[in-house]
Amino acid sequence: MLGHIQEWSLPAAKIYHRKVTMLAVNLDGHGEGISAADAEVGLVAAASLFRGLGDPSRLAIVNHLLLGQHNVRELTEHLGLAQSTVSAHLRCLLDCRMVAVQAVGRSSVYSLVVGPEVLEVLRAAETLLSATGQAVVLCPRFGVGAAS
Repeated sequence: MLGHIQEWSLPAAKIYHRKVTMLAVNLDGHGEGISAADAEVGLVAAASLFRGLGDPSRLAIVNHLLLGQHNVRELTEHLGLAQSTVSAHLRCLLDCRMVAVQAVGRSSVYSLVVGPEVLEVLRAAETLLSATGQAVVLCPRFGVGAAS
């Protein structure tokens, strides 16, 4: 179904070639000295990244791809998700350039392009969840039971 994706590419105008920062201060507490416009670009990019990772099924796929490459059938079997769900989330991850696809025989095999970086983000998320007592789960706006 997704075999055509191997030829997919983003238009050159949509690729960011410069460092984007969302932090106004360094870890040492000193300011970065970035302009408001640059800060906004960084915040928009960061919010887009978090939306890209903001679905439990998509996170499960990313987490499973950290183990190695898989095709759609393997992901549906391992994660208990519908084929259409896995395919849609892989498309999103491809659009975000977090995964790559390669044709292997009659199958398309997916792998993380940014495995170490994703792992670092997920570890930071675990640390933040631990530090906040996972209070976000109870958040009326974003937590479990929040209106979609």
